[in-house]
Amino acid sequence: MSTILYGIANCDTIKKAKKWLTDNNVSFSFHDYRKDGITEQFLIDAEAALGWEVMLNKRGTTFRQLNEEEKTDLCQEKVLALLKAYPAMIKRPILLHEGQYHIAFKPAQYENIF
Repeated sequence: MSTILYGIANCDTIKKAKKWLTDNNVSFSFHDYRKDGITEQFLIDAEAALGWEVMLNKRGTTFRQLNEEEKTDLCQEKVLALLKAYPAMIKRPILLHEGQYHIAFKPAQYENIF
């Protein structure tokens, strides 16, 4: 089964994850939200595995620039719509490996996965 790294190319954490995968001879493809887009099905599947609370990056610029109405009363449906509209708000990276979703990057985490 293939390994896919999801994120945004200019993100520093994505660069670290890509370097770790390459340095450890892990074959993977990279899916850039900005260039390749994002599907509703990906968001549904990732959210089912990870939870919307984990996927939503509240510390990023994109989230902070939302109006107060968009930031209040967050729920699964509202967050998935926001993530579809603003993929930069998805916490990065999301790794899909052997059918399992993983989020964030730490070398020790990836050593356990691979």
